[in-house]
Amino acid sequence: MLRVVADTNVYVSALVFAGAPDEVLALARSGEIELFVSPPILQELRSVLPRKFGWSAADAKRAVANVQGFATLVHPAEHLDVITEDEPDNRVLECAVAAGATVIVSGDGDLRRLKEIRGIRIVSPREFLDGELWLQVQ
Repeated sequence: MLRVVADTNVYVSALVFAGAPDEVLALARSGEIELFVSPPILQELRSVLPRKFGWSAADAKRAVANVQGFATLVHPAEHLDVITEDEPDNRVLECAVAAGATVIVSGDGDLRRLKEIRGIRIVSPREFLDGELWLQVQ
């Protein structure tokens, strides 16, 4: 099964706007891909929804609990310092390395500019849905 890490912006986009990010999460909810998440990604999601989108703390907490219901939690042990422009993006990389992920799905330009880290491809939600990685597991 394809091992995937989604950046926080994928969760936020799925929850607020739907579209391709929600399609990626639907694949995880249905068990077609294995999605991994870490405590820092969950914490960022919990804080971004109220701060940037006006969600109540209770609604943000429920959204995080929902994600925990279909994603596998990993606790990265290795600290990475690859992205200097937006240091918290490194938490996504750490999660992917700890999970042994095949792909990171992200809408973040700093992450996507890397294209790959340690053999882990970094693609947008649409690229993931349209690309050969997903087609290989269908």
